Amino acid sequence: MIEAIELTKQYRRVRAVDGVTFSAVPGRVTGFLGLNGSGKTTTLRMLLGLSRPTSGRALVNKRRFRDLAHPLRQVGAVLEQGVSHPGQTGRAHLVSQAILAGAGRSRVDHLIEYVGLAHAADQRTGDYSLGMRQRLAVATALLGSPPVLVLDEPANGLDPEGIAWLRELLREHARAGGTVLISSHLLAELAQLIDDVVIIANGRVRCAAPLAELYGGTTRRLRIRGRDPRRLWQAFERAGGRVSSDGYVLEVVGLSPEDAGEIAFEARVPIYELTEDAPNLEQIFLNLAAAA
Repeated sequence: MIEAIELTKQYRRVRAVDGVTFSAVPGRVTGFLGLNGSGKTTTLRMLLGLSRPTSGRALVNKRRFRDLAHPLRQVGAVLEQGVSHPGQTGRAHLVSQAILAGAGRSRVDHLIEYVGLAHAADQRTGDYSLGMRQRLAVATALLGSPPVLVLDEPANGLDPEGIAWLRELLREHARAGGTVLISSHLLAELAQLIDDVVIIANGRVRCAAPLAELYGGTTRRLRIRGRDPRRLWQAFERAGGRVSSDGYVLEVVGLSPEDAGEIAFEARVPIYELTEDAPNLEQIFLNLAAAA
């Protein structure tokens, strides 16, 4: 598992990360969200041993990254920057990294196929598109078959097919008992993937909870359109609903879809539309970030 415990990073007068505490556990995908400058990338760098904390601890399986006996077999990482020399072929890059990870040539061949780079394995990585470089970065992270994955914007440059492929790869990793910590600005896509969410703003954790729990605390709205909006409005308010309207559609808070349907039936008003606004991870994130 991954643990950040009172993690703090001070750069002279600037405290980039301030007492950050959260965990990412096996069998679940944890989304790590923050605006630019929130301390998100600094936190990930401390977790991966690329930056030394001013105070606090960043642990992987109860150890600091630098104390892991075989780090590439325990943690795979995809960072936003490139991971390969532009003059190397994709295959040569993976072979050289496999030596460090203690992986065999068969693992390299498998991963080239697995990430969809078989057609470009012998091309120089400097000629790769951004999406191809991201696929190569994922293959590099997986070389040591690590149980823990830390990914910073791994979907950058991927087309819709590539994003769907990455989503399934990470879900499968979690289903197999692995731990995934992922940072991304693609919040609508992330909402389809993650189990837990950590939101950081101004260097502090503003929320760390299961996504379902976060959604459960979100006010849900019903959009209702019917033959007699005025009668519906009155009926919903009598039942305890809070009603507003844009002139065409009623927005109702405080009633379930089942309640609203029954109320409209009793009021004898035909309903043309009754939909429930889905919880919006992007709006929840922006609200929490703005309140920081």
